[in-house]
Amino acid sequence: MIKIIKARYLGDFQVALSFSNGREGTFDGRTLLERTGSLLEPLRNETYFRRLFIDAGALCWPNGLELSPARLYETCRTLETV
Repeated sequence: MIKIIKARYLGDFQVALSFSNGREGTFDGRTLLERTGSLLEPLRNETYFRRLFIDAGALCWPNGLELSPARLYETCRTLETV
């Protein structure tokens, strides 16, 4: 099972992610914000979006939103082995 081991906010809703298999990529949070939902509303504020953290290998925010590491791995741009 793949996990996120490091997340770093890059600006403009972009997040650099490092995965447990040694690969890295960039998650574009703007694609997430194209969707609607009560958990997504706070993330539209960039200051709140920046409050991301990793919990049990998933990308999370304080309001309880949790993104699957496997799904993020599939959708990351510039996936490279480091």
